[in-house]
Amino acid sequence: MLKWSETQLEQAGAAITTKEIMQQPELWEETLAIFEDKRTDLYQLLEDFQQEAAQRIRVIFTGAGTSAYVGDVVRPHLIRYGDTDAYQFESIPTTDIVAAPHDYLKGNQPTLLVSFARSGNSPESLAAVDLANKLVDNIRHLIITCAADGQLAVNSQGDTNRFVLLMPARSNDKGFAMTGSFSCMTLATLLTFDQAHRNHSELVAGIVAMGNQALALEERVQTIVETDFDRVVYLGSGSLSGLTREAQLKLLELTAGKIATVFDSSVGFRHGPKSFIDNRTIVFGFVSNDAYTANYDLDVLEEIKEDGIAAKVTAIAQNTAGFSGDTLALDSPTVIPDGFAALPFIIIGQVAALLTSVKVANKPDTPSPTGTVNRVVRGVVIHDLPVQ
Repeated sequence: MLKWSETQLEQAGAAITTKEIMQQPELWEETLAIFEDKRTDLYQLLEDFQQEAAQRIRVIFTGAGTSAYVGDVVRPHLIRYGDTDAYQFESIPTTDIVAAPHDYLKGNQPTLLVSFARSGNSPESLAAVDLANKLVDNIRHLIITCAADGQLAVNSQGDTNRFVLLMPARSNDKGFAMTGSFSCMTLATLLTFDQAHRNHSELVAGIVAMGNQALALEERVQTIVETDFDRVVYLGSGSLSGLTREAQLKLLELTAGKIATVFDSSVGFRHGPKSFIDNRTIVFGFVSNDAYTANYDLDVLEEIKEDGIAAKVTAIAQNTAGFSGDTLALDSPTVIPDGFAALPFIIIGQVAALLTSVKVANKPDTPSPTGTVNRVVRGVVIHDLPVQ
């Protein structure tokens, strides 16, 4: 399908989404260039805030839907590889903050609110910034967004407490599902806060090569999608557990719910959610590049395979995972830490969702036939916060 003509893709209602999936490796190179250009000013902002706060700063990664999952992917990676003496990394969706702000925002704790947004126009994204300004005594904002003309970016103009890091223009996905916007915002965050891996050019070259390999695996993914199934499970650990949320959401969105999905951690899946599997279920497992963690990822995949309860069990891994079943392997001489490996891994999930959408006679570019689910959420009423 990635090799279809423009006419074929348009007839399938998939021209936009297919292009946006395929261009991601190029966008990652653009994201690195943007980061390098803004690095000095960005680091100065962070250093100035550290000196002013004179204590550990809460870093809250926030967004709604796919944008929230950026935080879920980067947080475990940064707890391991970030500066945890200076920062306390947290991932809290804007949808949680807006609904119960006093549960998540603390006035006496210096806070950097890192807002992820494709369009920057979601009501919750705007409201979360306003609530943080009202409730937190010492607040700074890092806006990582894909739209220069979105309200989140526009509202930040002239505000010295806000730093806007704009992603490549093409990452502002025009399709329904977030693809390049997700992976670019994830990469920018890792480049900003990862203290252990400063070989940025080597890392990005590695994930670009793996991303192109992921695209080249389309025929193998198509074979999996041709299986008779109506349920999909995604499993993983650490940052890749966060990635399972995004992978299953892509499939759920692009099939308009015609395929049921579940996500969980590799170890947590046995505690009840495994009941979801039947003989019409496909299981994908992201395998960690940490050898210790990979044991758990492989254990659950081997168990499900041996149980014989699923229609298909497939590992997604860098190089060879050691799984006795099928593995979609991406080769790279450089071992890529899981937070970064999540980017080429998600391309496989995106391709699987694209192919499945077409299989169930849906249109990937406009997958909601009723129009009740929108590219930018509608219908959200932001209520005034009572004074306490």
